[in-house]
Amino acid sequence: MRETQAKATAESPMAKKKRIAQHRTTSFYVKKYLMIFAGAIIASIGLELFLIPNKVIDGGVVGISIMMSSITGLAFGAFLVVLNLPFLYLGYKQIGKNFAIATMIAICFLSAWSAVFEPLPRVTEDPFLAAIFGGIIDGLGVGLIIRAGGSLDGTEIVAIIMDKRSMFSVGEVVMFINLFILSSAGLLYGWDKAMYSLVAYFVISKMIDVVIKGLDESYAVMIVTDEHEDITSALNDRLGRGVTLLHGAGGYTGDSKEVLYCVVTRLEVDKLKEIVLEKDANAFVTINAVHDIVGGRFKKRAIH
Repeated sequence: MRETQAKATAESPMAKKKRIAQHRTTSFYVKKYLMIFAGAIIASIGLELFLIPNKVIDGGVVGISIMMSSITGLAFGAFLVVLNLPFLYLGYKQIGKNFAIATMIAICFLSAWSAVFEPLPRVTEDPFLAAIFGGIIDGLGVGLIIRAGGSLDGTEIVAIIMDKRSMFSVGEVVMFINLFILSSAGLLYGWDKAMYSLVAYFVISKMIDVVIKGLDESYAVMIVTDEHEDITSALNDRLGRGVTLLHGAGGYTGDSKEVLYCVVTRLEVDKLKEIVLEKDANAFVTINAVHDIVGGRFKKRAIH
């Protein structure tokens, strides 16, 4: 009788697999949003204690928000939220729901923490030191947010969309937009502040590179799974990426294995992980940076 009850109450393999998948998915999202939360705190420190009090700005929507706040006297965070709203809509339509949600949360966190740190005294009154150290701190925070699958800057979303429709890379589009914004800072604050802002922008960009290994970077992904058909279908339908199926075998067991290979952008890595974990919690995934791609949908338009 006891043996029968033990068998009845024992967890089935399917139930165990589902429980493990749910646990891994929960852990993934907890880590994701903790990183966004930490990144927002760090970025707000760099902005409110170093850059903004010294009239040194960052690029993109953040830089525009700083200048609008200086002109009107209204809170920087309010402009950051309002100016990013149309870009959030574009991000939702062109990149995906998860990216838009992560970006919205990151912007709200940064806006809230900026209000907390704004009354505090600035760390230095030297604009060059503010540009260097504020740029390092701000770049670290922004890099963490981007690495978690979000963004603070609507111009990056525009650049990604233009990258698919023009010969220019994401980095080139972002640089062009930010040169215009930094030039506007020169008219508002003076050209010395604009030059300090250019230094800060350079430092922030390099710091972001250190954290996420490049804004315009793609990744080659290999997935070893027993659910190759479901994952392939999901990647095609939900991510819009082609998948190559490789036939392999386990080195120890000799069992036949299917390996999926595809290339995705940085902003798609987060969504790919979600899809794989949802379909197969036991899948083995490797992700490697790709420095050059020729052909396929990643091919750039030729210059004539």
